[in-house]
Amino acid sequence: MASASPSARSAETADRTAAARPRNRRQLIVEAAGRVFSERGYHSASMEHVAAGVGISAAALYRHFPNKYALFAECADVMVDGLVAALDEVPPGAALTDVLTAVTRITVAHRASGGVYRWEARYLSREDRHRLAAKFGHLVERVDDAVRREHPPADDQLRATAALGAIGSITMHHTSIAQRRAEELLLASAAGVAASDPAPGRPDAHRIDLPARPVPRTRRAEILAAAIPLFARHGFTSVTNGQIAEAVGLTPSALYRHYPGKIDILAAACLQAAGLLAQGVERNLHEVTGPYESVVALAATYVAYSFEYTELNSVAEAELAGLPAALRRPVVLAQREHIAVWEQELRLVRPELDPRQARVLVHAGYGVVVEAGRRLRWRDSPGHRAAVTALMLGALGL
Repeated sequence: MASASPSARSAETADRTAAARPRNRRQLIVEAAGRVFSERGYHSASMEHVAAGVGISAAALYRHFPNKYALFAECADVMVDGLVAALDEVPPGAALTDVLTAVTRITVAHRASGGVYRWEARYLSREDRHRLAAKFGHLVERVDDAVRREHPPADDQLRATAALGAIGSITMHHTSIAQRRAEELLLASAAGVAASDPAPGRPDAHRIDLPARPVPRTRRAEILAAAIPLFARHGFTSVTNGQIAEAVGLTPSALYRHYPGKIDILAAACLQAAGLLAQGVERNLHEVTGPYESVVALAATYVAYSFEYTELNSVAEAELAGLPAALRRPVVLAQREHIAVWEQELRLVRPELDPRQARVLVHAGYGVVVEAGRRLRWRDSPGHRAAVTALMLGALGL
């Protein structure tokens, strides 16, 4: 019997490969990519990282997506499309609990890849950002409609945005907790935000003593002070040594006399952020008596810090994942110490919480501050600080 021709054997091999290829290969790729982008950041992630997460070669990956940006743009759509679809199944006029439950279920299910939205979506093109913003705007409108019906009056969607921030917080940390328990905690947290009064009668109720803005008295400090707004505005990877040097009046080569590299400037910014927050906590807990008062002071301190040091905080939160492990470790340790203070004080107020549950709620409070602050465009005032503090306390169940 004559053997099959080369073209016939090639066709047969292709048929077997196609038969073995999962029908949901594209979905598996997008899910893996979402995890990689969330963990590593857009610029540090590679198509090879994504391919390894799926168990295929990079060449096979390029058969589905022409480049990293196309894959990233699709990742950015996946969860928001799932949220929109879930809310479309909730009847208009449904109870707030039903609306929040739909959002929570999808968000927790996409926890590993949801970090793409909060910080990494800034790497989308302007057109894609506007398209994504329109989808999220629809979500906010649906949640706001339910919030206003059950907890009037209207507040320019502030509570709805903050409630979504509480739910979305689960994508920004790695606290190990069962999916169902996470959903229950986040649902209760978001409901607490929705029921809060973001317009308390005394905007000066939480006066906070923050450390003064660092005054750059050395060339090294000047470089750091110049780099932070550049990183915040353009993203770490997009900023060049030349831009930093120009802002300080140096040549690019002169930077190396003060920092070994640009990544070391970023590490210094992250450490400065952690240090300023720690100083603020120490000052404002110094003479506080009682666990409830301590949690209120912690919340007011975090809110004040977020408004006072918006650029620094956004850089530290957005770019931390891009630091090498050795530079990231001291920052992570400082963050864990801060969370430990929160956890201890919150559990004294709410003894029914175990440590993991307390950490989830603390992060939910952080999510409220981020999204409410953005909604207010970080316009700093005593009233805005007090409003966001009230919403954060609502997320904590207080």
